[in-house]
Amino acid sequence: MKTTPRFLRFVAALAAVCFSLGCTLAAAGAPTETLASPDGTIVVTVSTGGRLSYHVTVDGQPVLADSRLGLRLAGGVELGRDVAFVKAEHAEVDSTWENPFGKFSKVRDHHAELLLTFHETSAGGRMFKVLLSAFDDGVAFRYILPMTKDAGEVVVEDELTEFAFTGNNVCFAGDHFQTPPDHDLHGGFAGSQEWEFRRRRLADLPEDTVTGLPLLTQTPAAWVAVTEADLLDWSGMWLSRAPAKPGATGVTMYARLAPSLDGQGLVKATLPHSTPWRVLMIGREPGRLVESNLVLNLSTPSQIEDPSWIKPGLMAWDHWWSGDTKVDTATIKQYIQLAADMGWPYQLIDWHWYGEPKRTDSDITKIDPAIDMDEVRRFAAERNVRLWLWLYWTDADQHDAYLKAFPLYEQWGIAGVKIDFMDRDDQVMVNWYEKMTRAAAASHLMINFHGAFKPTGLNRTWPNQITREGVMGNEYNKWSTRVTPEHKVTLPFTRFLAGPADFTPGGFLNRSPAKFQTKVSPTQVQGTRASELALFVVYDSPIGCVCDHPDNIRGQPGADFLKVVPTVWDETRVLDGAVGEHIVTVRRSGGDWFLGALTNSDGRTIPVKLDFLGAGAWKLRWWHDAADSGDNAEHLEAEERTVTAKDALDLRLAPAGGTVAHFTPVKS
Repeated sequence: MKTTPRFLRFVAALAAVCFSLGCTLAAAGAPTETLASPDGTIVVTVSTGGRLSYHVTVDGQPVLADSRLGLRLAGGVELGRDVAFVKAEHAEVDSTWENPFGKFSKVRDHHAELLLTFHETSAGGRMFKVLLSAFDDGVAFRYILPMTKDAGEVVVEDELTEFAFTGNNVCFAGDHFQTPPDHDLHGGFAGSQEWEFRRRRLADLPEDTVTGLPLLTQTPAAWVAVTEADLLDWSGMWLSRAPAKPGATGVTMYARLAPSLDGQGLVKATLPHSTPWRVLMIGREPGRLVESNLVLNLSTPSQIEDPSWIKPGLMAWDHWWSGDTKVDTATIKQYIQLAADMGWPYQLIDWHWYGEPKRTDSDITKIDPAIDMDEVRRFAAERNVRLWLWLYWTDADQHDAYLKAFPLYEQWGIAGVKIDFMDRDDQVMVNWYEKMTRAAAASHLMINFHGAFKPTGLNRTWPNQITREGVMGNEYNKWSTRVTPEHKVTLPFTRFLAGPADFTPGGFLNRSPAKFQTKVSPTQVQGTRASELALFVVYDSPIGCVCDHPDNIRGQPGADFLKVVPTVWDETRVLDGAVGEHIVTVRRSGGDWFLGALTNSDGRTIPVKLDFLGAGAWKLRWWHDAADSGDNAEHLEAEERTVTAKDALDLRLAPAGGTVAHFTPVKS
C-alpha cells in the first residue's frame, strides 16, 4: 500500500479523534471543537462545555492531556470554570511577509484558526473568547476579553492556564530558582533572566517558585517548547510545577504572571483586550524548532512604515569586560578605529559617558568632561562608524528624560541606545519597553535592552528593538565558570527559540575548560577560537556586539572571518544537532552560505553533506580547530578549496570546539 501525505494526515487525525474521545468521556461527555495544523499532523482539541480545557496530539500521539484554560478576575469572576458554548468560527491564513532582520528574509505564515466564543455561567453570563492557531510547527492560543456593559476595565488576579504533559519528560528549563536572593524580587519573578537551561525531568522542577521560559521538553512524539508571543500591555508569563497527584504519570506545569509592584493584581486590562499568545513550538527534531518563525508569526506586524533606517551589523564595545578600560576620548577612539578596520558599522560607548548613573542628578543629555564628544563624533563619522550609547533605565525614565534625550541623540547622529538593568517583566515594565521603543523609533534610534526579559516578538512589531540580552552571555566569564561549552550548545535550542540575544561573542583569549580562569584581566572565554567564531553563525542577533579589546582581535587568526560574517540571513537550516551536545547550522546571505558548528566538552567528528549549495563550483574558506586546539584553544587552522554540492566535509571538532566556513559561488 502506498503511504501518501493525505493518508498520513488521515491516520493522525483518526488517532487524535480516538485520544479526543477518551478525554471527552473522561470529561463526562463534554462537547469538543478541534483544530488541526495545515498538514494535519498537529491537533488541538478544546472541551467546550463545563470546565474549559484543551489537549494536543502530534502524529496521533498525545503531547498534552486535558489542560485547564481560564482567567481569574477581581470580584470573584472566574472565566473557564463552567462555560456555555456560543459558537465556533474557522479560518485559514496563508501569507508571506518580509523580515530583513531575522533568520529568514521571507517568512511564510500558514496556519488554521479557530475562534471560540463562550459565556461563563458562574460569572453572570460574562462573554469571552479563545482564539487558537495551529501551524505545522506548533500551536498557540490566547484569551480575548470583549467590552462589557458594566465596565471598561478588568483586573486579572490569576491565569489558570495549564500545560499537562503526559509523561515525566526530559526538559531544559531556566534555572531561575538559582538566582541569588539579593537579586530576587516578588517571590522569584524578577531578575535579568540570565540562567542555564539544565537537563532534568519535569518532576524535578520546583513547586515553590517559578521557572523561566522557554521551557523545552522531549515528549515521545516530538520536542515541545513552551513560551509566549505578542506580549503587549500584559504581564510576563512564567511556569510552576503543580504538585504530583497520586498515581499520575504525567507532570502539569501552570502559568504564573509576574505581579505588579503595587500588589494590586497582576494585570489591569482596558477592554476589549487580548492576552499574549501561549505558545507550543513543536518539532520532531530539536533543529526544526531553531528554524521556526512561530513567535514572530504570532506577533503584531511592524508599526514602522519605513524601516530602511534600521541597519543590522557588528559593533565594537569599549567596556569593563575586556580589561582596564577608561572612559575617555582616547579609549573610545581606539574602539572606533577597530570597527573601521574590521568594516563594522558601529561602536558602543558604554556606561559612565554621562557620569555616574543611577543618581537623582544623572543627566543623559550631559557628557562626562573626560570625553570630547564632538571629537569622538567627528572621528567616527570620518571612518563611517556610527555610535551607540548606554543608558541606565532609571536615568532614561526619571522626569521623562528620554523625551529630550532621544531627539538630541538623533541630532548627534547616534544609531541606537543600549538600555540596562530593568530586571522585571510585570505589566508596567512590559509597557515601558514598548514606550521606550516607540519613542526611539520616532528619533530613528535602534534599541538593545539589557538586564532584559526574554523576547516575545516585539522585534517584529517594533523592529528598531533589534536585539536584547536576557541571556547568560560572555560577560559571565569575567567572574564565573558558568558559560560552559554545554551551556553554549544548549542556548540555540532554548533561549534563542524566543528571539535574538546579545550574547556578546568575540572573546579571543580562548581557553580549554581545564585552563580557563575567572577574575583575571583581560577576561578569558571557555572554548576554542573556532568555537567562538561559530557563535556568530549559530546565534541570532541582528546587532552583534563583539566583546574583546582591539589588541586581542587585531591581526589574530580568525579575525578575518569577522570581516565577512553577516548578522541577518535570507535562509537558515540546522543540519544536525542534539541539545547540550552539538549543533551544525548553515545560513544563506544573498548568494553566499555560511556554516557554524559547536560541540560541548566532548570532541567529535560530524560528516556534513554540502547539498544545500546550488549548482556549480564554490570557493570554500574554512576556519577550524587545529590538532592541538583541545589543549591550546587559541590555535586555529584556515584553508581554502573548491567544492560542489556533491561534496561533504568532515567537521573535526576539538573538545569545546567548533568550526566556521564561508562558501561563495565561483563565477564561470
